[in-house]
Amino acid sequence: MEKIEKPFWDHLEELRARLMNCLYVLLATSTIGYLVRTPILEFLKAPLFRALPPDKQHLYFTGLFDSFFNALQIALIAGVFLGSPFFLYQIWAFVGPGLHKHERRVAMPFVAAGTVFFFSGAAFAYYLVLPVGFKFFLEFGQPMDVPLITVKEYFAILFRLLLLFGASFELPVVLVLLAKLGLVTHATLSAHRRTAVIAITLACAMVAPPDIMSMLLMMAPLYIFFEGAIQVIRVMEKKKTAV
Repeated sequence: MEKIEKPFWDHLEELRARLMNCLYVLLATSTIGYLVRTPILEFLKAPLFRALPPDKQHLYFTGLFDSFFNALQIALIAGVFLGSPFFLYQIWAFVGPGLHKHERRVAMPFVAAGTVFFFSGAAFAYYLVLPVGFKFFLEFGQPMDVPLITVKEYFAILFRLLLLFGASFELPVVLVLLAKLGLVTHATLSAHRRTAVIAITLACAMVAPPDIMSMLLMMAPLYIFFEGAIQVIRVMEKKKTAV
């Protein structure tokens, strides 16, 4: 049975309706996020506070509205996390019908894998990289220098690093997807191992915290993922040729 194509304006109306539904849900989930912002803030401050002496576990604000706007930012981010299953469903419900059956079979596992790897990268940064980096920088200037860390500065650094590590952990998903599309092979990737090491090193030097330990903590999983992706692609190619 052939699919009946919707007119362009019907697609536009459907997109508008789905975006409005996402906006309503985001408003509701962000309100929940604002109501529970205190434990969320305590959780996000923990990597820094664990590296500070008990009597110095404070964040300061230099702008009158800094703490308020930070609370709103936390509420919005919490709202995105809480509403993400609904948002992903809305995206899939809009895009899915336009894909062929084999495209849908490929898309769903990669969306799921991408989500898992992103959160794994953020968790890796939160539980391992941030405590090491914060401890190094807080102890670097002692005893002459006293840290006076602001709310705005801390959360800007925190969110940037969580996002960067989450994005960097997408490397194996991207490589396997490229292989699935026929754009790379395990032989191509194997032949460019040295280039990959240089590229990973340069990328980590640019985006990781500027201490050598944090840089190495970012480089190690990325290279492991690169090698793991090569092996996964190798298995995929063997299965394809065996069919």
